[in-house]
Amino acid sequence: MADPRNSKERTKSFRRKLRYRGRFAQVLIYLGKLLRMFIYQSDWKVFPMSALIAGLLAYVIRGDFAITMEGTLKGSFALACVCIWNGCFNSIQVICREREIIKREHRAGMHISSYVAAHMIYQALICLGQTVLMLYVFSLVKLELPAGGFITRWFRLDLGITLFLVTYAADMLALLVSAIVHNTTSAMTVMPFLLIFQLVFSGGIFSLPSWSAPLTKIAVSGYGLNCICAQAGYNELPMVAGWNTLKSMRKTRIGGEISLDQLLDYVSEEAGDRSELIADLRSTKVEGDLTVGEVIDFVAQDPNLEEQRQKKYAASVTVGELINLFGEEQAKQAITQSSGQASIRSRYERSVENIVDCWITLGVYALLYAFIAVLFLEFIDKDKR
Repeated sequence: MADPRNSKERTKSFRRKLRYRGRFAQVLIYLGKLLRMFIYQSDWKVFPMSALIAGLLAYVIRGDFAITMEGTLKGSFALACVCIWNGCFNSIQVICREREIIKREHRAGMHISSYVAAHMIYQALICLGQTVLMLYVFSLVKLELPAGGFITRWFRLDLGITLFLVTYAADMLALLVSAIVHNTTSAMTVMPFLLIFQLVFSGGIFSLPSWSAPLTKIAVSGYGLNCICAQAGYNELPMVAGWNTLKSMRKTRIGGEISLDQLLDYVSEEAGDRSELIADLRSTKVEGDLTVGEVIDFVAQDPNLEEQRQKKYAASVTVGELINLFGEEQAKQAITQSSGQASIRSRYERSVENIVDCWITLGVYALLYAFIAVLFLEFIDKDKR
């Protein structure tokens, strides 16, 4: 059984250290304490959890991330969600679980700014380790990523900076919540609402009313989503949802009335330049050197056949037959490009200013959350609970 006198002496000695040490020295003291907690209180378990989540994520988004608009948006949202999740779990309980200890040490001379600064450094190291581990797992799972970066020479480095900043900003937000609430039960009650807010108001996946625009400005996930989409070149990628829907309807039959004039337009010389199938049809010989194309052009231009060209006839055709008429590759290219042009978003612009602005905003939010946490903890001695 430990001698109570020795325990009291150790407590007095620690308080004397705090009382007569400067702020920087206190940061080192608490940083050492946090590192010991990492080893002996199993805080290292956040790393295998991050690796598992990263592996599942890579399996889900591989194949279309940075290849199509839909895949890039889906993958960017998933990456931002994982970073928010990791950051919140890192620090949601770290302050509230030792609130009574903080009170005693603050009265013994602990500077709140030193205490929070030690947590900021410690959590930055945790977030950095999680980011490096995520990128390593992506390589193991063979998630295809662009080779060249836009800000740096390597895309993985650009992406890593974004993932770290999103994780760290979410970490500092959870640290703020931990500084405000008074116990771990309250912290874990608040966290689901925190996560839901970040996911819903990311501004990329869910259609939001106009009044919610200010809320998207304070969501860390929104800046992470915008930055990842911009880095992956969202606006330069094709939109394939429309083409995939059209392909699934190949056997669908559509009907209506069509005039001979309209039909001749579909098999004109210009249409033959766009479709290999029509070009082959037009080059088919019907008699001697006479081709189908020449017959079509004669019927289309002969003024004596004007009345016949205006007559309408009942027609029925499948979607697949229409695709073949125009040429599958030409139809695919036209639909994906036009869909992509209609889906361009300014906040996903692949520019240095856009990406750096997101990085700066995430960094500012992280510092702001830490500063507010200091303000709340400065009044910890007045807490009667």
